[in-house]
Amino acid sequence: MVSFNSLINASYDSYNALIEKNQDGTFSATLIGLSDCKSIGQTEKEAVENLQDMLQARLSNSKLVTLQIQSLKTENPWIKVAGMYKDNPLFDEVLAEIEAERHIISAEQEKD
Repeated sequence: MVSFNSLINASYDSYNALIEKNQDGTFSATLIGLSDCKSIGQTEKEAVENLQDMLQARLSNSKLVTLQIQSLKTENPWIKVAGMYKDNPLFDEVLAEIEAERHIISAEQEKD
């Protein structure tokens, strides 16, 4: 297996690539995250070297940047109904019934 560390200069960033053996016996190397950056070679090493050359050519007149965008603030849909029964006088009774039913179910499951 080809070591990417030996192919990429340590002063540069490292990139992950997917190496695949094709049905015709050739190898494909695809840069993860840039699926249009793909090469083919007769050997795995050749495919990786071709990909490295392609990436170096592509990055020679471009650069990678990190973009930060403000995240979309979506409201939790449960907030609309949270606490809607807090003033209902029957709410405590309903909770007690739910708890009692859960105890019955738990006891039945322990028997099995």
